[in-house]
Amino acid sequence: MKQRMVALLALAVPVMLLCAAVVARAAEQGESHTEQVVGIIFKWIHFVIVAGLLYWVFAKVLPPIFRRTADNISSAISKAARAKAEAERQLKEAERRLAGLEQEMEHFRGEARTQAAVEFERLRAMARNDVEKIRLAAKAEIEAAERAARVELKALAAKLAVDRAESLVAKEMTPAVQEAMINRFVQSLEGRPN
Repeated sequence: MKQRMVALLALAVPVMLLCAAVVARAAEQGESHTEQVVGIIFKWIHFVIVAGLLYWVFAKVLPPIFRRTADNISSAISKAARAKAEAERQLKEAERRLAGLEQEMEHFRGEARTQAAVEFERLRAMARNDVEKIRLAAKAEIEAAERAARVELKALAAKLAVDRAESLVAKEMTPAVQEAMINRFVQSLEGRPN
């Protein structure tokens, strides 16, 4: 505040001296010249008023605006610096992950190969187990079919034997042979106790 007062005083003193010099000169030269001098004084007064207004505008009004603008710019610069630092950090993190990505992929490939080999062996064991089950089921089915065929063959052989015996008996069975058989049967019954 004192600096401004000193600046105004430093500006006002030369202006007053100038005005006093102009008035003194005008008094020497006469009245018509006085009117010119008064015009010049008013011009200087206007100049001082305009200079004071300009000083007030540049000293009082504009500095807060410039300060706010500077603060906004400074804030934007610091935000941009933080954003840049964050972006660089993310970039470094992404580069680090990218560098480790090949190792991770190789690790995953190894795990996939191991799991595929385990799965292949499991499927192979299941296939062997299924083949063994199918073989046992087929063997049991063949044995059952063989037994059924034997039973059927025995039944057919028995039927054929009965048919053959019947045909032989029919050929050899004459009425006299039939009567003799009946007589033997009846005699065998007579000898038995009731």
